[in-house]
Amino acid sequence: MRSGGADGSIGVNYGTLANNLPPPQQVAEFLLRSTLINRIRLFDADPLILKAFANTGITVTVTVPNDQIPHLTNLTSAQKWISDHIQPHFPSTNIIRILVGNEVISTADHLLIRTLVPAMQSLHTALVSASLHRRIQISTPHSLGILSDSTPPSSAKFRRGYNTQVLKPLLSFLRTTSSPFVVNPYPFFGYSPETLDFALFRPNPGLFDHHTKLLYTNMLDAQLDSVYSAMDKLGFSDVEIVIGEIGWPSEGDIDQIGVDVSTAAEFNKHLVARVDSGTGTPLMPNRSFETYIFALFDENLKSGPTSERNFGIFRSDLTPIYDIGILRPKVINRRRIFAVFANFFIPLRIVQVRSSIPEKNPGSPAQGSPEKRWCVTKPGAETVALQRNIDYVCGLGLDCRPINEGGLCYLPNTVKAHSEYAMNLFYQTMGKYKFDCDFDKTGEITTINPSYGDCEYHA
Repeated sequence: MRSGGADGSIGVNYGTLANNLPPPQQVAEFLLRSTLINRIRLFDADPLILKAFANTGITVTVTVPNDQIPHLTNLTSAQKWISDHIQPHFPSTNIIRILVGNEVISTADHLLIRTLVPAMQSLHTALVSASLHRRIQISTPHSLGILSDSTPPSSAKFRRGYNTQVLKPLLSFLRTTSSPFVVNPYPFFGYSPETLDFALFRPNPGLFDHHTKLLYTNMLDAQLDSVYSAMDKLGFSDVEIVIGEIGWPSEGDIDQIGVDVSTAAEFNKHLVARVDSGTGTPLMPNRSFETYIFALFDENLKSGPTSERNFGIFRSDLTPIYDIGILRPKVINRRRIFAVFANFFIPLRIVQVRSSIPEKNPGSPAQGSPEKRWCVTKPGAETVALQRNIDYVCGLGLDCRPINEGGLCYLPNTVKAHSEYAMNLFYQTMGKYKFDCDFDKTGEITTINPSYGDCEYHA
């Protein structure tokens, strides 16, 4: 799987249409230290936010505003956009995807719709010229308004006029570039008083699809399978699906039922559990979906009904509006206790490690494996280049603690040994592609496990 591929992890949409939000640096630190959220999606490419998330390891999706789409069909403009908005921040900020516009087809703006795919193609070409196309994907999010005849799910197809003229070439582009089809399914916008339980993952009679003989017990599964059916009819069932936006407001207008804090908490808690389970849907069993909850904060400057301003899961002071199981346990006191004892015991531990673990000898590792692969340093690689590898990988925010002093892989304390651990960490994290072990010709792939003693090289 490529960097940032759909792996079922939970992300959040970081909207900024509010005048009471905390500084981006504070938000980044909060998400990293206090939550399990490891992905954010921005509705622009705000340089302050991109800078704030540098070296956190949190993956970032940026968005090209709709009004810029026609200009980006020009390759020079696309290259300038990448140069201005992406290259100053990558790779320290882990940008994984560029979304071109937001729900463009639903705008019914013919100029935007006509230029959408050409703009995506130009941006991808610009990424290729900057050697970033293997790291950053190009896609665009869609509302479910692109579907017609979506009940039952097996009958769904894309709207006439857009299916072959826009969506087929778009899906072809996504397949060619290994990018996902991004959709914004909102059970909140599809429910009625009669289907509230179906939308909220509560016990309900369900929806039976007579064609497939499958029973749907919640609205999200039905929506996703409707998208899948429409893609399948065009021959693109192999393209990954990412949930770009999904959520439930905690406050609404007086005539809305099921719009309150407890119901929002119920929906999002079930959503997180559903995504984490990896059970998939009736038509896509055992499949995970990269999912972005809408939204990180309430946005008090948005127009429209009350609910539009109340999708946030955190207040502006970073306290939760409700708990959905994404906060890390509080371990402040245990950390303080550990810090006190560490001052006394770390030196002793180092002495013991030096006396019990021999110097690492990559030439005589424990065992080989015909299936597993590791990334190791090439013989004769220069120390300066290997130090650059360490700085690059650890600068991305990947877990380099094992090669820090006192870590299980700290000894032997050499640039070569530390670089080898970091290079393998990057190779495994990014999906085990051969080019992820190149490191300017200083790395090579081996089937010989380089682990030693208590130091484990993951595979």
